[in-house]
Amino acid sequence: MPLGLLDRIFSRAPQGSGAKDEDLFDDEFQRKLDYLALVSRRVFAGRMRAERRTKKSGSGIEFADHRDYQPGDDFRYLDWGVYQKFDRLLVRLFEEEEDLPIYFIVDQSVSMSYGNGDKFRYAKKVAAALAYVGLANLDRVAIVGASDHLSGRMPETRGKARIFKVFRFLRELPPEGRTSLEATLKSFVAQNKRRGLAVLISDLYDPEGFERGINVLRYNKFDPFVIHVTDEREKTPELAGDVLLYDCETGVEREVTVTAGVLKRYKEAYEAYLVEIERFCSGRTVPYIRAEVTIPFDELILRVFRRGGFLR
Repeated sequence: MPLGLLDRIFSRAPQGSGAKDEDLFDDEFQRKLDYLALVSRRVFAGRMRAERRTKKSGSGIEFADHRDYQPGDDFRYLDWGVYQKFDRLLVRLFEEEEDLPIYFIVDQSVSMSYGNGDKFRYAKKVAAALAYVGLANLDRVAIVGASDHLSGRMPETRGKARIFKVFRFLRELPPEGRTSLEATLKSFVAQNKRRGLAVLISDLYDPEGFERGINVLRYNKFDPFVIHVTDEREKTPELAGDVLLYDCETGVEREVTVTAGVLKRYKEAYEAYLVEIERFCSGRTVPYIRAEVTIPFDELILRVFRRGGFLR
């Protein structure tokens, strides 16, 4: 990433959270949620609800395979046609559909709340809005907070009336820790045996590489969906002369003489990093949305719908 592409280096400045989190989910926000849920139903009209499913052997209606009869098996599932032809007792197996959950993995590392906290607040709004859409469409929804460990979890829930549980969880989610997507998502997949859609909402400022974390989800049979939270002000920092920069997550300091040439190279590195992320996701068919904090959250959610991959 910028300023070395491996260091999360920012000028020393007070950190804050902007407006209080209690203001995040006000009446206007909730009215917009109802509109977004309505749009989602129109976009996917005619499709089965909760279509994000997996199939397992069970007592459904779609034939899957045979197996040998075992004492105690239900005689209703014996394949008498096979018995008449081959004199073998085989039991018919069927496919049973199981709804899969949507997991929201919200990056709560310190870099998300740096400065006035816009990125962290925006991430919470996007998570709440998409969670409501999922709940309204009868998906099971779970939320976890992630930095260099999993610090909080809202267990799976269903039904749009549970949105207040989502609000409460996100309001109480604090900014803390360093970014370590690989280690954190390894813990995530170990704790969540039911595979599903994993929506990663993060600024992706991981010194070990954002790729590793996304690959953990891919290799463990989750369907990753990346929402990359960005702030244009980080591309053009207002710095000049001799300044002391520091890593807001590790506290490592560095003295730098900032010139017009340095800022130009930094901007180029930042833009190249954005292209690298998008190219990585595109090359692995991972849905990717860049979420600039100046974009109204409801407009961003509509972009998610148009992008596809969230509701199926």
